[in-house]
Amino acid sequence: MLAHFSNIITVFLMVAGLFIIIARGNLIKKLIGLSLFQTSVYLLYITPGKLIGGTAPIISPQYTVYSNPLPHVLILTAIVVGVATLALGLALAVRIREAYGSIEEDEILERDRGVEAEEAKEARS
Repeated sequence: MLAHFSNIITVFLMVAGLFIIIARGNLIKKLIGLSLFQTSVYLLYITPGKLIGGTAPIISPQYTVYSNPLPHVLILTAIVVGVATLALGLALAVRIREAYGSIEEDEILERDRGVEAEEAKEARS
């Protein structure tokens, strides 16, 4: 079980992040869940990229086992994209709060339904 510790943590973070995204109505909590889910994906890719006893892929006669650098490079890019996504999500949450007065999904949808009902009522008049 200890040998698969990183896999267990990865699955736990993935399930926790997905649960938060689905079960919570608060937009900030959804962004936190998305960040947790992204972190689990980072771990999923990085974990197999490191070999025990492996070294950087620099050709030398004294080394025979090399670690693959590609997952690390891809995750670096993914982290930058994740930070940009989080920043955009937070900016949208601020604008939604200014427009609707709330960041709760249920309250936003209820207010939208009320506006649609008023517009339909005016259109019939």
